[in-house]
Amino acid sequence: MAKRDKIQKVHILESEVAESNRLHTDKSRNANWKRWGPYLSERQWATVREDYSPDGNCWEYFPHDHARSRAYRWGEDGLLGICDRQCRLCFSLALWNEKDAILKERLFGLTGTQGNHGEDVKELYYYLDSTPTHSYMKGLYKYPQAEYPYGELERVNRERSITDLEYELEDTKIFDDSSYWDVFAEYAKCSPNDILIRITVANRGKKASRIHLLPTLWYRNTWIWGCKHEGCSSKPKIRKIGSNQVLCKHETLEDFIFVADKSSNGSSPALLFTENETNTKKLYNVDQYTPYTKDAFHQYVINGDKNAVSPKERGTKVAAYYELDIAAESEVTVYCRLYSQNERPTEPFGPAFEKTFAQRVLEADEFYKAIQINLNHENQVISRQAFAGLLWSKQFYHIVIDDWLKGDSSSPPPPSSRLEGRNKAWGHLFNRDVVSMPDKWEYPWYASWDLAFHMVPIARIDPEFAKDQLLLFLREWYMAPNGQIPAYEFAFDDVNPPVHAWAVWRVFKLAGSRNNRDHHFLSRCFQKKDPNGLNIFAGGFLGLDNIGIFDRSKPLPTGGYLEQADGTAWMAFYAVCMLDIALELAQNDIAYEDMASKFFEHFIAIVDAINTVGGSGLWDDVDGFYYDRIRFEDGKNVPLKIRSMVGLVPLFSCLVLDSAMLDKLPGFRKRLEWFLKYRQDLGSQIAYMNFDSKNVYRLLAIPSKEKLRRVLRYVFDEDEFLSPYGIRSLSKVHEKHPFVFNYEGSSNCVSYVPGESNTYIFGGNSNWRGPIWLNKRYDYYYGDSFTIEFPTNSGNMMTLRDASFQIASRLCKIFVSNELAGRPCHGDSVLYKNDPNFKDLLLFYEYFHGDTGRGCGASHQTGWTGVIATCILKYCQEKSG
Repeated sequence: MAKRDKIQKVHILESEVAESNRLHTDKSRNANWKRWGPYLSERQWATVREDYSPDGNCWEYFPHDHARSRAYRWGEDGLLGICDRQCRLCFSLALWNEKDAILKERLFGLTGTQGNHGEDVKELYYYLDSTPTHSYMKGLYKYPQAEYPYGELERVNRERSITDLEYELEDTKIFDDSSYWDVFAEYAKCSPNDILIRITVANRGKKASRIHLLPTLWYRNTWIWGCKHEGCSSKPKIRKIGSNQVLCKHETLEDFIFVADKSSNGSSPALLFTENETNTKKLYNVDQYTPYTKDAFHQYVINGDKNAVSPKERGTKVAAYYELDIAAESEVTVYCRLYSQNERPTEPFGPAFEKTFAQRVLEADEFYKAIQINLNHENQVISRQAFAGLLWSKQFYHIVIDDWLKGDSSSPPPPSSRLEGRNKAWGHLFNRDVVSMPDKWEYPWYASWDLAFHMVPIARIDPEFAKDQLLLFLREWYMAPNGQIPAYEFAFDDVNPPVHAWAVWRVFKLAGSRNNRDHHFLSRCFQKKDPNGLNIFAGGFLGLDNIGIFDRSKPLPTGGYLEQADGTAWMAFYAVCMLDIALELAQNDIAYEDMASKFFEHFIAIVDAINTVGGSGLWDDVDGFYYDRIRFEDGKNVPLKIRSMVGLVPLFSCLVLDSAMLDKLPGFRKRLEWFLKYRQDLGSQIAYMNFDSKNVYRLLAIPSKEKLRRVLRYVFDEDEFLSPYGIRSLSKVHEKHPFVFNYEGSSNCVSYVPGESNTYIFGGNSNWRGPIWLNKRYDYYYGDSFTIEFPTNSGNMMTLRDASFQIASRLCKIFVSNELAGRPCHGDSVLYKNDPNFKDLLLFYEYFHGDTGRGCGASHQTGWTGVIATCILKYCQEKSG
């Protein structure tokens, strides 16, 4: 082998392990590789935590139009930006096309009342790449060269009804002649606190054009409020120390240098300075202590007000201002660098700068290559962008409920009504962490059951982050004293499906090989929470929004209460997950055997209730399906015969107990045998038993073998649940046969709605009455002895394992490109089909049209839609294996 080939091979081998080594050194705290990342929110305005209104209307209290002029109390936002994990020092982009009335510093979207389907971001941006330590990151923002149609987007969406499609930015035709900018933001870490920044602006139009680019660095305002809690600080400083560099000083962050180089076409930036302070004169006609405010760069660039920026060239916010003239179909690159004084490079720019970028890109490629084994190019593209979206969706999330309710000493006191309002019972809650978000614009706050799903694909690439996130929500400054996990900031005490235990168990198994798993993590997560009463769960939001005939988070208009098939099944799911965890821990600590016995008996009791209480529980033997029931005060009950996801949740719970495992747990085995002998009334609920020459297998599941077969006939029927793109949340049978419930002169109806919602339940921006959601769990069991028709009435018999592969294949089709029709997730979009600068870009929507696979709802919900990465890996790798 030639010397050059040997050197190249060594470099590739080093690249294969480089990111893994960074993860290891970060875990061992030998190097703080995750200190900087994409932790900047994409929308801090109009969030609950910034809302100090008397009525809790966060959209109206802090609108988009205030965001450029008003300092945030609890966080920051920006465009394709980064910050440190405590969001002290922030960096992002600002743009101007010489047409817009405002500087493009953050993403624009409609509020809950402006959109005909609730809040919705009206921008085109994409997460293209990231490693788990964010040693390399790449994002893309598409900026029109024509005036941005803010008014048109708001007006047309206001005019449309809930039965109409949303009016999107693409619908304005602003991209049709390719007159737009592709703005790529790339970050590469030379060391943990030395971040290289490369911003490439591509003119996709047919004419030369000018763009104003302002890479911006600022400190989050933690000094003006008079607060005393952790994270509050004295005022930091940014000052000029050279023609193109500044020094940043903060009392809890070491000194940092920010430097901006000439662009690739020779343009030198001007440094502009101001303070990250509210423009009180503009907003409230009240003088501010300084004339230099948060919106100074907007005034300087858009209005030409040279007095808006500080002539002393210091402040808490700085921008490197470039005016770039770019030829048609050409691009220009801008280079910046942010580094700690302790990690100062020999030269900030030059060959070493480009070499570092090239090396980090190679390392990212090699890291994912090791994960994406047996994937074709198309699936590599999909899963790589899905992982990128998951990693870019980390966000610094900060709120201290006690301070938020009472207000700050240096701010006007909030209305006293707040003390009896939203989240009043969560005074213990203190959040100041990097947390995985569902969507950093539409849902820039954590949702605990979403987060549980996020961690399963995350565990494939960064198991330590997945474990840390799951543990975080069990800590005393998150979890309520009664054991409830905070749901989301609009109502921390909402009831969500209890999927945290399942996520803990899945991450435990994914994060290590069979003989090298983290039992310490598992035991730290183990919590106790008992179902009680009749074991028929009867309350709560449970995350499926508008799936029911009524809003299930409110009292029934009929009186009585709702016995929820999914709520009861979720508690069984929780019990079987806790049983699984207890059995694992009991093999090393006998104390857990008692807990295993308890959760085993809880599970059996719930299974008995859902199948037999009142005669048949929530099972309908005529239809062969599980339904909710209204139970009235006089004891009468009425089944709500809606074939929906509610009736499929009972399929999610299953666990196999085998005699080989039980032999290691004599205490649990003894209790199990006693139970089967003396509680035969409940023991009959064990779904299935099988024997081989060595083992006895007992299957714990809610449906019996025959009930499972009957439910699956609906699930695998293409005229019911089975879509070309997965499993619908509501049977298509209700398209022609809506379910109607009449009561005292009023009528309520549930019909099949495959796309966006046609009801305002939960704001109208999500829909569980037909679309496909990816956060569903389908296990296969019974082995090869059980076969079923797939699809129903096809005559094609297969095992449940093979059926699960068929479902996975259909889900993957949502994102796979068809040269003639494009990707189903993009619907009928001409841009994604024909524009070469759109064709390889993916959006991971909240949910998908039940018939066409078109993306609906939040467009960047890589949170749980990111599970497609796991689906692809599992389907392709197990199929090939």
